Amino acid sequence: MSPAAPLDLDALDLARLRRSRGEKWTIYPEDVLPLWVADMDYPVAEPIRAALQWALDRPDLGYPIHPQPTDLPALLTARCEERFAWRIEPRLVELITDVVQGIYVALWQFSREGEGVVIQTPIYPPFLGAVGELRRRLIENPLRLGERGYEVDLEGLHAGAADGARMLLLCNPHNPSGRVFRRAELEGIAAVAEEWDLVVVSDEIHADLVFAGARHVPFASLSPEAAARTITLTSASKAFNIAGLRCALAIFGSDALRRRFLELPRHLRGGLGTLGIEATRAAWREGGPWLEQVVGHLEANRDFVTRTVAQELPGVRLHPAEATYLAWLDCRELGLEPSPYRFFLERAKVATSDGETFGAPGRGFARLNFATARPILAEALERMAKALRGLRA
Repeated sequence: MSPAAPLDLDALDLARLRRSRGEKWTIYPEDVLPLWVADMDYPVAEPIRAALQWALDRPDLGYPIHPQPTDLPALLTARCEERFAWRIEPRLVELITDVVQGIYVALWQFSREGEGVVIQTPIYPPFLGAVGELRRRLIENPLRLGERGYEVDLEGLHAGAADGARMLLLCNPHNPSGRVFRRAELEGIAAVAEEWDLVVVSDEIHADLVFAGARHVPFASLSPEAAARTITLTSASKAFNIAGLRCALAIFGSDALRRRFLELPRHLRGGLGTLGIEATRAAWREGGPWLEQVVGHLEANRDFVTRTVAQELPGVRLHPAEATYLAWLDCRELGLEPSPYRFFLERAKVATSDGETFGAPGRGFARLNFATARPILAEALERMAKALRGLRA
């Protein structure tokens, strides 16, 4: 794989970003800097752009052939072995529309109305939404926030599983905190899942966005026993910034899991787009050099946010993310009303994500997306610092 041309990710054109038709830059007025929804502002990788252009030039926008043939399961298999030393079988990989869809289908197929689903909050809001909308019973096992960040409460997890749980939804790397769970923690979760015969749905969409000092361990890679009860959901969408193209994959740890998941008719699960398949193929075949540069920029931005929060945002606590491009700002000490999200939106004209939407433990928090140019990020943090200084004036 040849090196990518150097990327100047700090030279993003703010005016051009504001002309975007995507959700991130269109929801709020032009005087607001949007650092909320989990999209990156960076230009798409050149191999992806070329693949999409190729499809347009042919033109090749007809129906994709599904479920076969496509080489994405084989590409994912090779990628998992190379990056995570995790061996999976292509026949146990299924293309789906997106990771959230996979969560809904899994809940629908592997649990019944009223049955318990364990979720470790704070958590990506669609986890909570799926449980509520499908009328499953939420069993909340909050992560414990200590001096070094979030930790799994295994005693609480055991008690939750014992309370009639049927499934466990896992997010690793963790959204919103950016925590990467260590093997020992995951093995503790696996032991509880085995004891109480839980089906585990593991959202690992941020696995390619891990920083130095941490290593992603796929939950299903822990053991054959863990794999046999696990559906792993992933996509190129986060790491390569192509969420709008709607293509994800489900990895099943057993034939039984795959059969039951696919019993929901394919047309109820939605279709796939040709461009999403082409973009994912290009990302995994040729996007590595681009991704390496982007992860380096994200890590530098992570460090910049960490320093700035410590120096300029007194009263805000932040445990540096080990992965993702998300900063989980603990503003509880400040008592910002009516919430940190509203405070920074109204006083600083910076849009973050409302911590309360990540579950009750998120009250008093705000999630900030730092996947943007450094000048934009610096301006947003200065606005937030100024707003906090106004409280003390």
